[in-house]
This record gives sequence, structure tokens and C-alpha cells, in this order.
Amino acid sequence: MAEADRSTPGFISEFFTPEFINDPYPSYRWLHENAPWFKVPDAPLHVAVRYADCQELLRDRRLGHGFRERMVTQFGEEVFERHPAYKGLGNSILLMDPPDHRRIRTLVAKAFDARRTEAMRPRVREIAHRLIDRFEAEGSGDLVALFNHPLPVLVICEMLGVPEADHGRFIGGSKVAGRIIDPTPMSADELSDADERVRENHAYFSGLLDERRRQPQDDLLTALVHAETEDGKLSYDELIANVSLLFAAGHETTVNLIGNGLLALWRHPDELAKLRADLDLAPSAVEEFLRFDSSVQLSGRTALEAFEFKGQPIAKGDQVLTLLAAANRDPAVFTDPDRFDISRDEAKPLSFGGGIHFCLGAQLARIEADEALRVLFERLPGLELDGVDAPSRKPTITLRGLERLPARW
Repeated sequence: MAEADRSTPGFISEFFTPEFINDPYPSYRWLHENAPWFKVPDAPLHVAVRYADCQELLRDRRLGHGFRERMVTQFGEEVFERHPAYKGLGNSILLMDPPDHRRIRTLVAKAFDARRTEAMRPRVREIAHRLIDRFEAEGSGDLVALFNHPLPVLVICEMLGVPEADHGRFIGGSKVAGRIIDPTPMSADELSDADERVRENHAYFSGLLDERRRQPQDDLLTALVHAETEDGKLSYDELIANVSLLFAAGHETTVNLIGNGLLALWRHPDELAKLRADLDLAPSAVEEFLRFDSSVQLSGRTALEAFEFKGQPIAKGDQVLTLLAAANRDPAVFTDPDRFDISRDEAKPLSFGGGIHFCLGAQLARIEADEALRVLFERLPGLELDGVDAPSRKPTITLRGLERLPARW
């Protein structure tokens, strides 16, 4: 939509266009200047843009997901039996509300405490080296397929306890895995594909969990099986759904984080040179990747009760959209927010969400991206990216990432 047409916040419809997916940041800038907190006309949808507002709303207990209730109201109780993808989401901590969310998150969080996560760093680095060993001699290729995607996939496979012989089934992945959590409904074909992927993953993990019941090991799957049988803390459906979620969430956003960050570096040669000269800047570079081009663009909530926020009434059942990527460009929080600066030392980006749904794997993602940068630049000093002016992006709105990243080395 042309700048002159933006007379009301109704231009939210442009969020679902290819132009927006390619570059949403001019739209976010316009919102900061003209409509930082608004209700979409003729729709029960409120949109927050400012950093402070998004942070506050993500922590507000009057907002939740209400996923099961919304789906049943819209499609009927049978929707979960017809569509395994929706059933899985309903049983996962991603879209659960308390008290079930608290019960399950407490069990899963033990595997992602700071000590255990940091202990994974040497293994992450080892996997990164092993991947480069496989493709270094080729001289060119798609970094997403060769490196960015398999690195976090292999890491989460090891954490879960997926046998090495089965790693290959997960390496290919899906280029549109994030569509199911987009604010726009999937097409019939997309939903069918999502259902089939869920059936396949559930069948696989069900068999693997049965093995862990017979032969426990020191891995996350065994810990969750134990939780399932201990005083009924975890039902079978919840167990399967959250194992599948951990696998998907444990790699998808990190794949995008690494790809978006590399693209930003090559579009800003001075910052690329700065990092190449001092790889100890990698941690701050990762923070800037998260802020500048977030792999998670937005997070939605449902009003569990009626209340007012910043003078705007919100009815029970209304949707509230926090634009995390826009908040990460808030000029009230970040100096010159549209400037990419890997030395930036300001507020933490909101890319991992907030409140009770703050991403469990945030520190693991940071470690993976940090080690990915170090190993790539150490092993491939002549690395160059192609096509940075017109990258191939995934057709998703909530999760922002690249389909391909052609490179030479």
C-alpha cells in the first residue's frame, strides 16, 4: 500500500502481502510514528507496536491464548479429531494457559536450565565443524540446507535422544513449518500437509517414547516419560504434543536467526568486516541479529476478561497482537533503530517473547548462533553470499526466515 494511502490503521491488511514479507520494516516505522497502539476497524483485534507496551501486554495475566475454546467456538469440538495439527497445538505449552501451562512448562524447563544449556556449547561447536567437514570441498552451495538448518536440528535431536541413525529423517525439514501459527488461516492443502507431518512425527516419537519406557537413558525423552508416569503429571497426548513442539521450536527459529543474521552482515559490509576482525563480537552480533531482523515477528494473545489498556477498551475474546519486530525498532528504546550495529549495547530485544511464554530455548538459540558464526568464519574465511539484494524468503508472517542462502567459499 502506498504511503499516501495510509490514512487509518486499517492498512494492517498489507501485512499479508509478498511486499510486506520481503521487508516489513517501513510499515513498522510508519506505525511507530502514526499508530503505535490501535484497534483494527471492524475487527476484534488490537495491535501494539511500542517496546514498553508489548512487554507489558506479554506479561499481563488478563491475556492468554484461549486456543481450545476459540477453535471449538469457530469449528466445533470435532476440529481436534479431524486435524491432528490443531490437536497437537492445543496440547502444547505454546498455546496453553495456566494451570496446565505451568504444570507442563515446569517439567520441560529443567532440561533448559542455564547450566545444562551452557554444557551443550562444546557439542554445538563440534557439530558445526562436522557439518563443514562434509561440504567444505564443494566450494559453493545453499548454506540453509548445508549448515543453518542441520545445525540446530542435530542439536535438538541429541538433547531429545533421537538415535543418530534417525537424524537424517529430520534434516530436510519443512520450508513453511511456521504457517500453522500465522494469524491468517492455512489453505486446505497447507492444513492437510501439516496434519500429515504431525501424524508422521507423532508416530515416530510414540515409538521412541515406548523404547524409553523399556530402556531409560540420560536424555530429555526419558525425563518426560518419567513425568508422564509420576502421579499423572503429563498425559500421553500432552507428552507426544510437547515432544513434537520441542523438536520443532528447538530448531525452526534458530535456523531463521542464523540466516537473517548472515544476510544482515553481508548487507552491511562495515559490520561484516568488524566481526571478521574480532570474533569475540559474536555474542553481541547475535543480539543485534535478534533485534534488527527478528526470526519471530509477532506474538498473539486473547483477552480472558474485559479490561482497558492505554485508554482503549478490550472486550473478552478480543485478540491482541504484539509486533515484536516493530518493538525491536522502537526509537524510544534503541538509538537510530534502523541502523545495524553489532556493537550495540542497549535493551534486550523482545524476539523471545515475554511473560510465562518466554522462550525456553532462548539461551540455547544464542549459543547455537554464536558458535555458528565463529565456526563459519574460522573455517571458511573466504565465505561470500550471493543474491543478498533479492533473498528468497519463506512465505510466513509470524516466523521470518530464508528459504535459501546461496554462498561461495
